[in-house]
Amino acid sequence: MKNTLPPLAERMRPETLDDLVGQEHLAGKGSILRTAIEQGKVPSMILWGPPGTGKTTIANIIAHTLQAPFFTLSAISSGVKDVREAIDTAKQLQKGILFIDEIHRFNKGQQDALLGAVEKGIVTLIGATTENPSFEVNSALLSRCQVYVLKSLEEKDLVKLLQLAMEKDEVLSQKKIELKETAALINISGGDARKLLNLFELVVDTLSSSSNKMITIPMSR
Repeated sequence: MKNTLPPLAERMRPETLDDLVGQEHLAGKGSILRTAIEQGKVPSMILWGPPGTGKTTIANIIAHTLQAPFFTLSAISSGVKDVREAIDTAKQLQKGILFIDEIHRFNKGQQDALLGAVEKGIVTLIGATTENPSFEVNSALLSRCQVYVLKSLEEKDLVKLLQLAMEKDEVLSQKKIELKETAALINISGGDARKLLNLFELVVDTLSSSSNKMITIPMSR
């Protein structure tokens, strides 16, 4: 039977700020963004940071916490028509969060299509980008958004993610896994949580032959 489970990184995606690993400067107790989310007064924002640092996760957490309609677009495959359709739907619902992944790939016309809805509060825009928004997002849209910078995850955060995966994931928690060391996995991941977890799952799957057998992740050479 074909495995239809999503990748480990998706299975481990947190739904609350308390479950988020890393980014304490944004999500920690008393931080500006966390306070805004807890008060239900979330501004339109640009989340700027390297891949796998939690941009999409934070957007999902905000929508889940506020219980708001959530619209997701990718700047790679979406155009002005898709933006306007999402805005029209949000207008009918009288609220909505519009998440645009890789917003730096939108051209000026596509970004301008967002201006009115953002300014009037029809949608709360959350844009995710790996590029400096000062150069890639036009000034009119940028002036209507807060910019939050996400950092690559530190070693302690990455180790914690591995431990959580072994303890809580529906698949890995059923296996007996022994981590001899974590340096190789962490070095390859480069601070990218998604890359780390999916690599970890691949290693476990490769070494696993029985759920009852101890799976040892060996020392690097």
